[in-house]
Amino acid sequence: MIEDIKKTLWATADKLRANMDAAEYKHVVLGLIFLKFISDTFQTRRTELTGRFADPCDDYYIQDADTAGLVCELEDRDYYREVNVFWVPEAARWENLRAQAKQPDIGKRIDDALTLIETENPKLKGILDKRYARVQLPDGELGELVDMVSTIGFGTTGQSARDLLGQVYEYFLGQFASAEGKRGGQFYTPASIVKTLVAVMAPHQGQVYDPCCGSGGMFVQSEKFIEAHGGKIGDVSIYGQESNHTTWRLAAMNLAIRGIDFNLGKEPTDTFVRNQHTDLRADFVLANPPFNISDWWHASLEGDPRWLYGTPPQGNANYAWLQHILYHLKPGGRGGIVLANGSMSSSQNSEGNIRRAMVEADKVEVMVAMPGQLFFNTQIPACLWFLVKEKKKRQGEVLFIDARKLGTMISRVQIEFTDADIKRIADTVHAWRGEIPLV
Repeated sequence: MIEDIKKTLWATADKLRANMDAAEYKHVVLGLIFLKFISDTFQTRRTELTGRFADPCDDYYIQDADTAGLVCELEDRDYYREVNVFWVPEAARWENLRAQAKQPDIGKRIDDALTLIETENPKLKGILDKRYARVQLPDGELGELVDMVSTIGFGTTGQSARDLLGQVYEYFLGQFASAEGKRGGQFYTPASIVKTLVAVMAPHQGQVYDPCCGSGGMFVQSEKFIEAHGGKIGDVSIYGQESNHTTWRLAAMNLAIRGIDFNLGKEPTDTFVRNQHTDLRADFVLANPPFNISDWWHASLEGDPRWLYGTPPQGNANYAWLQHILYHLKPGGRGGIVLANGSMSSSQNSEGNIRRAMVEADKVEVMVAMPGQLFFNTQIPACLWFLVKEKKKRQGEVLFIDARKLGTMISRVQIEFTDADIKRIADTVHAWRGEIPLV
């Protein structure tokens, strides 16, 4: 059922997109889906409370309460916060917007609704993307999009509504990343790669950090892993940073819809030049940075304490990311990062010396060579680095896994790891560490 819903919604949205660039359109669509979700869950909670306070047997019932008294109870924000539901002012509720969908100023009305919601919910301040008044869509098309999103029903509170929204959201992120091609990789890491990182890392509790978090997929998958293995949301604290403003908003919305608390810094900004979590020492660091960035260097980075194993070359950020991750691990912490295959063998501009220093210091635990065509934005093969702050087992050893023959073609141009592939890789690592394999 959910698969049919996702495919129908995407087909409709893609048809409406016409000539608009997917990079912009994704924010239009995902913002409306988010707005529909918080409005639906708010209304469901309000309906629950109406029944609760109208029942004479309920402890909250006041025998002589008039209508004003009931309204007063329904307006109490705490009743919504206690079940992690955002407060939605009347003018911002979905049905009001839907009734006005054919008005020529519907874009401004949506922006005004988002502003009202941010005002009432400080957690969302600066996150909602108010671009609808200026969006370049043909007359009436934004209203059609509102009607399309109206077909999604998030008519429950709690985890089931979040699960439905999470699946729709993740599906749309993946579809948009595919439509954007090369640029899509800036905000989205294919789910099978994220699952592989998380399965090997096995985050269970503590602090999880992603210094280039994109749309937040590493965090979402970490929470899914914890829940699948008997834990609960909240067992980990989420920290992240992202330089792209619109992608930073996507990450915040992606986490907010799932009820996950997070700290993505005060604003989107460059991780190397303006590190917003300088004092953080995390239990787990996961990252998929852009491969081989050549324009990352700034004069202020000379002599930076993160370059413990050597100053990274100014023309390639790969070894800056590796050392940034090691710097932010606490004793006993583990890091996992996706990089281009060339990072394993390059000796240009001091990279070989830095790699040798990291290996001799016993900071590299596991290396996984992966097939090409796993990503939307590049066909070059990638690899996974798994780092440790302090190696307690297998000292002086590095496990190499050749996974280049794994994966299944899911389209003419893309490969995906199956769950069996991911389990095979993770079980190999856990067995090598002397840990109990995942179930």
